[in-house]
Amino acid sequence: MASSLRLDIDIDFSLGEPALDGKPEARLSGTVKAAGSAVEIFVDDPGSFRGNNLPGLGQVRSVARQLAERGLSVSVSGPKGLLVSIGAVESSLAQRLITRSPHIRLGSPGALAPLLGIGRRALETGDAPSLIPPSTPFPLVPTVNRRIRRTITTTHYLRGGGRPRLIFVQNSATWTGQVPREFELVAERTTIGSGEDTMLTLTGLDDLHAEVLHTEDDEYVLVPHGVITGSVNGREPSVLRTGARIQFGEWALAFFREEYADHGRPFGGRSGGELAYQRPQRNPRTGVTEVDGSAGVGDFRRRPR
Repeated sequence: MASSLRLDIDIDFSLGEPALDGKPEARLSGTVKAAGSAVEIFVDDPGSFRGNNLPGLGQVRSVARQLAERGLSVSVSGPKGLLVSIGAVESSLAQRLITRSPHIRLGSPGALAPLLGIGRRALETGDAPSLIPPSTPFPLVPTVNRRIRRTITTTHYLRGGGRPRLIFVQNSATWTGQVPREFELVAERTTIGSGEDTMLTLTGLDDLHAEVLHTEDDEYVLVPHGVITGSVNGREPSVLRTGARIQFGEWALAFFREEYADHGRPFGGRSGGELAYQRPQRNPRTGVTEVDGSAGVGDFRRRPR
């Protein structure tokens, strides 16, 4: 809007405020200049303002609107640049969300730093808030994606990681000091029994006494076919956890699997933060393409939906 008013101003000023209630003396000097519809105010020390002397944001919005209606603008600057402009100015959408006014333009954070410090002191002392906006504005969009499909995950970097294995348990009477025998669970289905075609052959058991299945969710499940005792459920399938003891007749075994604290893709980690998405990447160690943890987290061979 074109202004019908013209202002010609050239003023030097100096203000002083005596020490009061333990506060040091405050002094402020600067200039006021105008040659048309724009008034420019320069202050040498913005930090000398006291928080309870600054107008509230509601008052500033009212004055800014009245100046804009007359086509006038007022800018306040300090040694580090613009502090604030009000009236007939152009402000960004982000600043409008903060100030709730299209007629207020804030300066750079560096220039506003002294006033931000004063704003904090004013809050600490219970004084009225200044025109400085809140430190955390409302986000432009929600930062939580509630439609992400999530399933049970493991704490291992890769599917089948942690060297899952069965360890033959020995007690103090039978242990010879040698490293116990181990059987690594590398297959998707491991059969246990006395039959010639079983993968872990143990004498004295049924031909197919039990089997261990590697599930889609990267769990190892013991499925009984013969008599099984120990800390596991010997009557129905049960998920094996580190330290689980399994008794097959005279054979005593324990299940072990290392846990990793560094979660990797795609099992819940390294997804880049809220609302982030990473393109599928090829793992050079396995040759398998891994997808983002927020889609199909149960198995890295799945693809985003």
